[in-house]
Amino acid sequence: MNTLNLYLSHLDYNYSQIQKQLNPKTQIMAVVKAGAYGSASEAIAKRFEALGVDYLAVAYAEEGEILRNYGIKIPIIVFYPQVDSLKIVLENALEPCLYSRSLLMTFKSLLTATNNKQYPVHIKYNTGLHRLGFPPEDTDWIISQTASNNLNLKSVYSHLAASEDQRPSQLCNQQIALFETIKKAHSVQKNSIPKFHLLNSSGVFNYPELQYDMVRCGIAFHGFANHPKWDALLKPIAVLESGISQIHNVKKGSYVGYDKGWKTPIDSKIATLPLGHADGIGRHFGNHKGSVFIHGIEVPIVGNVCMDMLMIDVTNVKCKPQDIVYFFGTTHNTAASFSKQGKSISYEVLSGLGPRIKRVINE
Repeated sequence: MNTLNLYLSHLDYNYSQIQKQLNPKTQIMAVVKAGAYGSASEAIAKRFEALGVDYLAVAYAEEGEILRNYGIKIPIIVFYPQVDSLKIVLENALEPCLYSRSLLMTFKSLLTATNNKQYPVHIKYNTGLHRLGFPPEDTDWIISQTASNNLNLKSVYSHLAASEDQRPSQLCNQQIALFETIKKAHSVQKNSIPKFHLLNSSGVFNYPELQYDMVRCGIAFHGFANHPKWDALLKPIAVLESGISQIHNVKKGSYVGYDKGWKTPIDSKIATLPLGHADGIGRHFGNHKGSVFIHGIEVPIVGNVCMDMLMIDVTNVKCKPQDIVYFFGTTHNTAASFSKQGKSISYEVLSGLGPRIKRVINE
């Protein structure tokens, strides 16, 4: 009864909208990590391949291996390869992003041991996000190491920490200046010059002059770019719906849910839905913080969200068991607005949707 409907035509539309923001020669990297943001990685990856993206990107090597098993042929970048997964990288012709001296040297040793030459790699610099990446002062060392015969440096990149912030952003400007210095150093290296990229989904809209050679888009393809103005240019691809399992008539002054989560102020009608925090609808959406739509009417989630179920107040709605309830979609609540109700973000809600929710692919 719980269904995540995915509309590939909306993905196509978002892809075209991203293209409109870019120069004709700017390449597109489509990020499909975390099960394509909690959607359906096989269907989404295959659609991107058909659309003609230049790269796919995943977080970890195991995700790339899954895509190869689906039959995906185009280049796949691994953003955060771990030392113990480097063999998976080689076995599946994945392209690792190297972000530390130890990782780079370990991978070079593995390439030597397996007699691999000119293997495609990418270098990640930390310019201010302080998550992963080489410090800028390592640039000369990296240039010397990537001149090796067993490495083919395909791209150099960094990640803005606040690309959606209103411009001017002091932090972003500092990062951009650092990246420009890094780019200048790599642009004069003796072997082939790599591609450069800095922008994520928000950056594409906020810093169009910094496209460089490629952009990395993930959440924008799903209909969100972290600003209402940019979101309006896109279409959400996912619609999460459930259905009523049971309806209770509850007397005034009764408690609903665990830990006496909500006390009914009047005689009420309470509907139970078969979705809970094990499915990705966290407890932070309970107790009148989150809301859903039934027959076009917005109703609150009441009481504490349970592991497998949650309750909604349908006192003023004519409804019955099996009626469809919408959590988010293309109208009313979007994943962004629903997430905000629980002081969360679209990334977290979408990627956290559990496997018990059926994914249905629609054109």
